[in-house]
Amino acid sequence: MNQDQPTPQGSSYPPGVSTGQMPMRPVFRPYVTYVLIGICVAVYLLQFATYNLLQVDIPAAIGVKDNTLIMAGQFWRLITPIFLHSVTNPLHIVFNMYALFAIGPTLERFYGRWRYLILFMVSGFAGNVMSFMFTQSPSLGASTAIFGLLGAEGVLIYQNREVFGSIARRALTQVVIIAAVNMIIGVTIPGIDIWGHIGGLIGGTLFAWFGGPLLRRQELIQTNAVVNVRSRREVIIAGTAVFALFFFLTIAVIFINKG
Repeated sequence: MNQDQPTPQGSSYPPGVSTGQMPMRPVFRPYVTYVLIGICVAVYLLQFATYNLLQVDIPAAIGVKDNTLIMAGQFWRLITPIFLHSVTNPLHIVFNMYALFAIGPTLERFYGRWRYLILFMVSGFAGNVMSFMFTQSPSLGASTAIFGLLGAEGVLIYQNREVFGSIARRALTQVVIIAAVNMIIGVTIPGIDIWGHIGGLIGGTLFAWFGGPLLRRQELIQTNAVVNVRSRREVIIAGTAVFALFFFLTIAVIFINKG
């Protein structure tokens, strides 16, 4: 989707409307995306420092997805891997932060900051839960959340295809191709947590379907404004339900393994 089109949450304008048809609006700043990138970079620098000075990646030791420790009750390890990356492979964080910078601002503009943050966290959590369920290998990385953003972008385009008009099909096709290519890469290249990607995609898609923006046109005198008619209550219910679903799956796996 074109990130240059000014379409913030609330009264805004759909893609395809020229700037000559609308009043000028303040430039949208995707602060949540910037903060998330900043946190990941700061944590990576701490990882790098402790690994080189102490020969131990302390943040990863505390927060990596480790099935044995999660089984022992360290449930934060289903969230903290979102902000950790491989200290021995700088391309890991470079690619993830580039993807977050490319996808995040558009979604943050449409979702609004707090709803976008919920999307990011729920997606990452869902991805780590799926990884916990289906692979024993430790894992870390923001890609679980990023795949959730990708799924949410597809839902945003599909559910609001009448508002987006002629660009909707092309944009949706691009999202599907990107997701498919990344899934194929995850299957063919060793060391990539494909289950984490699948879980993030599922979690982000579910939240977006039930809690993402529903845009409707408002016929005004000079322009067609667009408003989000999804209520805050629906967003809270969607976020809580998706989180509860994957938390229940975690507890179920623990119970089955211990039984």
